[in-house]
Amino acid sequence: MSADAGAPTDTTRNKDEKTFFGQPRSLANIFGVEMWERFSFYGMQGILLLYLYFSVADGGLAMPKPVAAGIVGAYGGAVYLSTIIGAWVADRLLGSERVLFYSAIVIMLGHLSLALLPGFGGLGVGLILIAVGSGGLKANATTVVGTLYSEKDPRRDAGFSIFYLGINLGAFFGPLLTGLLQSTIGFHYGFGLAALGMAIGLVQYSFGRKRLPAEARQVSNPLPKNRYALWVGLAVAGILVVVVLVLVGVIRADNLSIVVIVVTVVAAVAYFVVILTSRLTDVERSRVYAFIPLFIASAAFWSLYQQQFTVVTFYSDNRLNRDVFGWEFPISWVQSINPIFIIILSGVFAAIWTKLGERQPSTPIKFALGTAIMGVAFLLFLPFAGGGDNSTPLIAMVGILLVFTIAELLLSPVGLSVSTKLAPKRFHAQMVALFFLSVALGTALSGQLAELYSPKTEGWYFGILGVIAIVIGVALALIAPLLRRLMAGVR
Repeated sequence: MSADAGAPTDTTRNKDEKTFFGQPRSLANIFGVEMWERFSFYGMQGILLLYLYFSVADGGLAMPKPVAAGIVGAYGGAVYLSTIIGAWVADRLLGSERVLFYSAIVIMLGHLSLALLPGFGGLGVGLILIAVGSGGLKANATTVVGTLYSEKDPRRDAGFSIFYLGINLGAFFGPLLTGLLQSTIGFHYGFGLAALGMAIGLVQYSFGRKRLPAEARQVSNPLPKNRYALWVGLAVAGILVVVVLVLVGVIRADNLSIVVIVVTVVAAVAYFVVILTSRLTDVERSRVYAFIPLFIASAAFWSLYQQQFTVVTFYSDNRLNRDVFGWEFPISWVQSINPIFIIILSGVFAAIWTKLGERQPSTPIKFALGTAIMGVAFLLFLPFAGGGDNSTPLIAMVGILLVFTIAELLLSPVGLSVSTKLAPKRFHAQMVALFFLSVALGTALSGQLAELYSPKTEGWYFGILGVIAIVIGVALALIAPLLRRLMAGVR
């Protein structure tokens, strides 16, 4: 396959083709833009909560901690809600490659807003732009990678592995560097570094856009021109409704997470109703019903897992002993522990599933284990709950986040996979969107739950949520045989 070929057609590459670790050359550009986008995303998110609740004297906005946690949860949920918009624009208007490129620009502008615009105005503009842009990029980057390979290209799985390595490299380095700047010279320098990282990714990606296959720019289901006005009108009306609700005080900073939860639940129910009332075969309908308990378990899992960016940050600020040889490292550095374990363990889990083959646990059992183990991770906080300042050893936090990672690897990649396997032929993309909606719901719930956290009652907090997650996991395991029958041959 030539580096300048329009679409991949052969399963073997030309010996003269310039490659990236044996992969299509264009993978380097997509790898780069995704790595830098994750660098900026997690770098900003690593210091966002601190920016919201730190005092004005320390460079923050001095919000009450519950309100700050709710905003972070609502923002995270909005990112995953935006993937639906990004996917729709790609499928109906612009194609995946163009949406990816424009989304990267929007993300960069969002980080610049946080870096340059002071106070709550910069916060609002920045988070909205980053949420919309991140949703568009997340929804389309994987699709663009897929266009680099023919269906039978043996390099395909290895290419995606390299791509996901870029994601976790960005997630690892982002909080380290933005946190270092935040703790030494100020929050806005950290946000500025996130903007610079996205700009670097955007520039290097732009140099390779022409080499991408034409398939990456195709619009799979073009919107008829006579319907443009209708959709523009709906979009404008939606924006006006949100603006009015903000102006009259219905949508406020202290209830944002609830608003996102309600919107996500309505969207998910609507999706399920549309799919189940459409023309499906009996097998397809059965498989959609099987996905409902998995959706609920996924939302429960993410409602705990995403508290890395809220409760775990609070805990790291107050309870964690961050002293290393007499130097106290930045709070945000805790966010870089999980990506290290992901990089190390993702290959291990892939090898285990490959080795077990047909003997590996079914998808419902993997979901049950992931949810229950996430509950166990919360229970592991109990021996240290209620202690004094800096009383939790760093090694304990590392161990707890290792359990977070094990739970994630049992559920997150499996969830994306099963959503494609259970999808009816006519609703392949919508089922993937449903999985992202479960992540959106869980993330928004994580912000709402974090509003209940208090150092004085943290033992009850970790204990009750941990037990609930374990109970959900056990319940899912008990109905796993029924789900297997509904899944009709899908493991």
